[in-house]
Amino acid sequence: MRRRVSTILVLILLIIAGTYARNEIFGPLHQVNKSDKKSKESAGTTEIKNGDIIFQTSVSGQSKAIQLATHSKYSHCGIVYKNGENYFVYEAVEPVSLTPLNKWIARGFGGHFVIKRLKNEDKILTPLVLSKMKTVGDRFKGKHYDLYFEWTDDRVYCSELIWKVYKEATGLELGKLEKLKSFDLTSLAVKEKMNARYGKKIPMNETVISPESIYKSELLITVKSN
Repeated sequence: MRRRVSTILVLILLIIAGTYARNEIFGPLHQVNKSDKKSKESAGTTEIKNGDIIFQTSVSGQSKAIQLATHSKYSHCGIVYKNGENYFVYEAVEPVSLTPLNKWIARGFGGHFVIKRLKNEDKILTPLVLSKMKTVGDRFKGKHYDLYFEWTDDRVYCSELIWKVYKEATGLELGKLEKLKSFDLTSLAVKEKMNARYGKKIPMNETVISPESIYKSELLITVKSN
């Protein structure tokens, strides 16, 4: 009887020792794998934030000309803001207005979009700065879309709105300002659009900012794309 009890105790001790050893060996690996999985999941579900910049290929009449002139896939952009649980895009259309994000996305070609963000937005886009961005943006609300791409505040186009809001609220310049003459104006679609807008008096030295220039800004990173 004593021998049987001793045998059982030995077996129990071996089982406990084996379980402990297994936990010691595989436990850390299991924790690392869980951590990796969590990291991958969070990377794939990046939350859209206030101040993000969203790009799409517009289906407007001038979109093709903009794409050809700037050698860009994207011809329209706006600033994303969150209100409660809902997202909106502040954009320069006709007129400058706030558009529900889902509606904005559906309006673009194929529903495709790309969202970019300041590399260090957590340090720059503080609640105070975001409030200032909205205040600056409110000055343009209701203004007509600028078909002539003039560098004034009387009318405004999409990339101009983003550039000016960010510049005044954060001091940052998203993208390089250029002159109209620096774009590729050789294609037939571009020439027809330019002639329709300006006739023979094309303002080649007009300061402009294109969606492509903002898209390529070294201050931004891509956080979401479908």
